[in-house]
Amino acid sequence: MANLKEIRNRITSVSSTMQITSAMKMVSAAKLKKAQDAITAMRPYAEKLTELLQNLSATLDGDVGGEFTTQRPVNRVLVVMITSNRGLAGAFNSNIIKEARNLADNVYAGKQVDFITIGKKGNDAIRKTNTVVSNHNGIFDNLTFENSAEIAEELIHLFVTGKFDKIVLVYNQFKNAATQIVKTEQFLPLAPVAAEQTSNGADYIFEPSKEEIVLTLIPKSLKTQLYKAIRDSFASEHGARMTAMHKATDNATELRNQLKLTYNKARQAAITNEILEIVGGAEALNG
Repeated sequence: MANLKEIRNRITSVSSTMQITSAMKMVSAAKLKKAQDAITAMRPYAEKLTELLQNLSATLDGDVGGEFTTQRPVNRVLVVMITSNRGLAGAFNSNIIKEARNLADNVYAGKQVDFITIGKKGNDAIRKTNTVVSNHNGIFDNLTFENSAEIAEELIHLFVTGKFDKIVLVYNQFKNAATQIVKTEQFLPLAPVAAEQTSNGADYIFEPSKEEIVLTLIPKSLKTQLYKAIRDSFASEHGARMTAMHKATDNATELRNQLKLTYNKARQAAITNEILEIVGGAEALNG
């Protein structure tokens, strides 16, 4: 059994760790509320914009989307991997890295697969084995639609200039604080939508023409899609970290209690031994 000093040191160490994890849990809980409100408020707008674009596209003849809907033989794939800049969030980052590697090694095996990383953890992991076209770790310092739109414009440029035949987003979709869903979404080219898959019950008067509206909405819809994905990942990160730190705090509390019990038993045993030594010594003197 470890001596009393070693046990005391372990109790102090575990207590310090518990204070850190508890503080991180509270910080993530505070940030989660703001991030959750942001993604919850944004989703209806993004979904309605996508629905409107699909309804309009399905009623038009020909390839109205132009360069955004061009279907080319898929030889070069760009994977946009959204992770976080910091760890201590459970399996939040590892799940995304695992899915990104699965895309490169299995889904698109035999094709050129490059990456754009958003988040330091994903960039550090993937650049060792794959080509990283660019990374955007600083966006989380000032997460705005304008900063996200710059990345979307880069993706659009890479596709329309023919450098990549397909662009895919990989990120964690926020469900609740304890649950994040790994999502893989096709960013470009835009997938065609059949007319029967859309709700065309409403009759609209368009000004300007449908074609002009579609061509205006497509870039805006793509920018919104990327921004929503980053917002989803940002909320998921804080939810995952809050949950991980909550579990870590509970484990540290349990370990500290076990160590205190061990310490008390060891201390009691030491006191008993001292008493026995004193009594034995007294009896020897009396004898």
